[in-house]
Amino acid sequence: MNENQKRYLKVAFLSVIGSLIFGAVVILILGKNPLTAYYNLLQGCGMAPKGKYGGGKSMLTDLSSYVDFLTPMLFAALSCAVAMKTGLFNIGISGQMLAAGFVATVTVGYSNLPGIAAKPLAILVGMATGMLVGALIGLLKYKFNINEVVSSIMLNYIIRYVTSFFIQTRYVDPISRQSTPINEGARLTLHQHLIGGFKYDLPIGFLLAIAVMVLVKFMMDHTDFGFELKATGINRTAAKYAGVDVRRAIISSMAISGALAGIAGVTYYLGYFASIQPKVLISTGFDAIAVCLLGSSEPAGIFVAAFLVEIIEKGSTYMSSQAGLESEMADVITGLILLASACNAYFMQKMERNDEVKAAEAASKMAEAPENAKIPESSASQSDEQAQEEKKTGVKENKKEEQA
Repeated sequence: MNENQKRYLKVAFLSVIGSLIFGAVVILILGKNPLTAYYNLLQGCGMAPKGKYGGGKSMLTDLSSYVDFLTPMLFAALSCAVAMKTGLFNIGISGQMLAAGFVATVTVGYSNLPGIAAKPLAILVGMATGMLVGALIGLLKYKFNINEVVSSIMLNYIIRYVTSFFIQTRYVDPISRQSTPINEGARLTLHQHLIGGFKYDLPIGFLLAIAVMVLVKFMMDHTDFGFELKATGINRTAAKYAGVDVRRAIISSMAISGALAGIAGVTYYLGYFASIQPKVLISTGFDAIAVCLLGSSEPAGIFVAAFLVEIIEKGSTYMSSQAGLESEMADVITGLILLASACNAYFMQKMERNDEVKAAEAASKMAEAPENAKIPESSASQSDEQAQEEKKTGVKENKKEEQA
């Protein structure tokens, strides 16, 4: 681990701790115990035991539900990271998730395909849908120099209202006013699966998320294509003169980012949930930005950051019921983490400058030290010369005595 990575880990750790401390202050102002509130967050995620459980449920039931909730965030944060590595900012992840979830729901979720065919097909359909939306954003960026933030936000609105129109006119459930629930065979979570008398939510997408994280890490660090993406992100002009196809890099990066967002959408709308709420863009796509920044756009860092952020999000409902706090308190803490993550670059720069100043001071001291050390060296050389002269004179005197 190099010095830059150590500095970033220190800044990220302090950012999280500072956010939790500030959140604790807000909870104290509201007249509640922050330690109890944070413990309730862990209880809601199955990382601490509750006082009692309902029929067929246990602490592992809550933990499996938390892992199911974590899975879409891993894909969404990876989506953000791939775009950031190329110098792009994909703020349309929530829209791409919704588009992928809607298309996969309509084409696969409502079909009568068996689960062994429906589950992988739903993932492929969602990935293809997200890839098309992402590639469109990349094409607009390269061809017409339309900022990807603007085009992403505009597409978010388009996707939001188009999907809402079709849900409310064709696929609405008359009771919940959401989309009609999908068939269980197409669902990517084995919901309330009985094992040993207890119920568990077993997310199939979680193992896929781990595999994709390894694949993205390998692609970015050990392939020519990954090098081209990172070179484009560092300096597009230099990358172009070095022979990198910048057009392909931009479009491919956004296409891959969109594909990952599409898988996130499928694991959310056809995994954790089984329906779509019209006119709603979930916060996962925006929280993924905080996770990506906190994890330094690296898969391992993203996993740790997502693990932390989703504890706050998932446990907020139980915290609200037990500690008497509004569930929006979790959004406040997440927002503080996002704010601190956005300031990481500033703190990193300050720490780097401080290290440079210390290094310069150490170098100046080292430069002064030899000047002070020259005197004993010269005196030592003079004493050596005197000793040699004394030896010579002693030899001459001995010769004279022998001759006499």
